[in-house]
Amino acid sequence: MNILVVEDDPRISGFLERGLRAEGYRVQLARTGPEGLALANEAAEQMRLTSETTVMLLDIMLPELNGLEVCQALRSARVSLPILMLTALGSLEDRVSGLRLGADDYLVKPFEFEELLARIEALARRGREQVVCERDQLQVDDLIFDLSAMQVTRAGKRIPLTAKELALLELLMSAPGRLFSRERILANVWGNSEDPLTNVVDVYIRRLRSKIDDGHGVPLIQTMRGLGYRLERLKESAD
Repeated sequence: MNILVVEDDPRISGFLERGLRAEGYRVQLARTGPEGLALANEAAEQMRLTSETTVMLLDIMLPELNGLEVCQALRSARVSLPILMLTALGSLEDRVSGLRLGADDYLVKPFEFEELLARIEALARRGREQVVCERDQLQVDDLIFDLSAMQVTRAGKRIPLTAKELALLELLMSAPGRLFSRERILANVWGNSEDPLTNVVDVYIRRLRSKIDDGHGVPLIQTMRGLGYRLERLKESAD
């Protein structure tokens, strides 16, 4: 597995590189936001062509482009490689900002190396196992989205959805377990012209949940209060 470390402090990046290589990971280093963005795009393309997973360790305080801007740029381009934020900024507001922009996890410096390894392993496992994309198909548990036919089934039963519901479900299924804020959903599904204060996202989530989850016990679509929505695998939801 490949680890992309985007960190401008040579002491920290050197420590991470030595430790991660000792654990058997391949490591790439970037010291600025633009360098990290370029390497992340290359890694995403490699992930698309091969089975190799890349996890990005992204510092916030970077020159030229900060980590939040890098994260936002990647998610706006629908680059889905796992992102773990590393930063000395540990307030709740800072953590929420990173998660809202698409980060998968957040670790505050200083941290224990063993905890970092555990977070990396969890993100890599999610990237490998949660989405199956074969023959233009997304699948999470018994929920299947045939992208070529634009048809959705759950437990073998076809679910009729509108165009906006299909677009919303495709976004959620593209990265199971990843938190999507209302703002990100609005921008991806409705575009930037929509009023940011509208409740259309909440309305469509309720409609989608009634069609996808009603009658199936544990729901796939989950609400993270004050943060947004995500689609979870049943196995992880039940643990």
